[in-house]
Amino acid sequence: MPLYLDQLETPAAVVDLDILAANLDRMAAYAAVHALRLRPHVKTHKAPRIAAEQLRLGATGLTCATIREAEVMSELTDDVLVAFPVVGTTKLRRLMALPSRVRLLVALDSARAAVQLAAAADEVGREVGVLVEMDVGMRRVGVAGADAVVELARFVSEREALRYEGITFYPGHVRQSIGEQGPALADVSAQLDATLGALERDGLTPRIVSGGSTPAAWRMHEVPGLTEVRPGTYVYNDRVTAAVGACEWDDCALTVVATVVSTAVPGQAVIDAGAKALGREPMDQTRAGGGAAPGFGALLDRPEVVVTRMSEEHGILDLSRTDWQPKVGDTVRVVPNHVCIVVHLNDLIYGVRNGVVETRWPVAARGRDVPEMIPDW
Repeated sequence: MPLYLDQLETPAAVVDLDILAANLDRMAAYAAVHALRLRPHVKTHKAPRIAAEQLRLGATGLTCATIREAEVMSELTDDVLVAFPVVGTTKLRRLMALPSRVRLLVALDSARAAVQLAAAADEVGREVGVLVEMDVGMRRVGVAGADAVVELARFVSEREALRYEGITFYPGHVRQSIGEQGPALADVSAQLDATLGALERDGLTPRIVSGGSTPAAWRMHEVPGLTEVRPGTYVYNDRVTAAVGACEWDDCALTVVATVVSTAVPGQAVIDAGAKALGREPMDQTRAGGGAAPGFGALLDRPEVVVTRMSEEHGILDLSRTDWQPKVGDTVRVVPNHVCIVVHLNDLIYGVRNGVVETRWPVAARGRDVPEMIPDW
C-alpha cells in the first residue's frame, strides 16, 4: 500500500526525486561541457545516497566541511577535500584515522594550521595534500593578496609530510542575479590571474585551482585558470538560491511538509514547523539580492505566503497577500531560506514522486560525533 505525502508525520523534510535528479544532471553536464572537474560539497545533503549519485554522474571527488562528513564520505570515494582548516589535536587524529587509501586534501590559510597538520601526518607516516585558501572578497577565511598566497604555498611545500597541490577560494560574496555577476567575477578573475602569475614565477604552479558556490556556479567557466568547482546547495536549492536567480522556483527539490494547527488569529495561520524545523536564517536583502520578501520560508505552491515569525515549534504564515483560506489539518510545503541548515536538523529525508513517498535515506553525516576518549554520561 503506497504512503502518500499527506500521511507523513509532520514536520518532515521531503525531496522531490524528479527535481533532485534534474538538478544533479544539470550541474554534472555544466561541468563536463566546460571541462571543469566537479567536486561537490556534501554540506547540503550530508547523505551517502546523494553523494554516490554525484560520483556516478562524474564527480571526481567530494568536498567536506567537517571531520564527520569526511569519515562518512570516505566510504564512497578515495578523493576527499576538507575545505576547512583542521585545527586541534582531536580533529587531526580523527582526520589521520581515515583509510590510508584516501587521498586527503585539506584547505588552510595559516602557517600554524600547516604546522599542526604536518605534525599529525608525520606522526602516522601519512602525506596530506594542501590547498592554500585565498580570500577573493568574502572576508571570511583565506589569505589576502598574491604575495601572501605565495608565501604560504612556499611554506607548505617545505613541509615533508605535506604535498602542496594548489589553491582554493570561495566566492560567497558573489550573490547578484546571474546576469549581473559579470563585474564581481571579473574582479575574482583579476585576483586569481595575479596570484597564478606570482605562483608560477616562484615555481609553485598549482595543479588544482578550486572555486565553489552555488550562486556563482553557472558562470565559473568565465574565471580563467579554474580547474574545478565545488557547489553544494544546487542538489536541493532553496529560497535564497531562487532569489538570486541561480535556480528557478520549480528547481527547489527539498521542502518541509507541515500541518496547519491553528487559524485562531485573523490574517495568519500557524503550522507545526518552527525554528527547529526551518532553522532561523532570515531572508535579508543582502543575501537575497532584494529578490524576496523577508521571512523564514515560503509555501511551494503559494510563494506569496511567507513564514514571517517563528517560535521553536510554531511557524506563523502571513495570509495578507493571498485569498487562500487554510483550515486546521491542511498540509503545506515550505521552501526554506537555507536548505543546508534544515537538512542538518533532520535524521531522515523522504523521497517523493507525484505525491507518493517512495523512499527515505538517513542524513548520515550530520552532527559532530563524539571522540572515543570522552566517556558516556
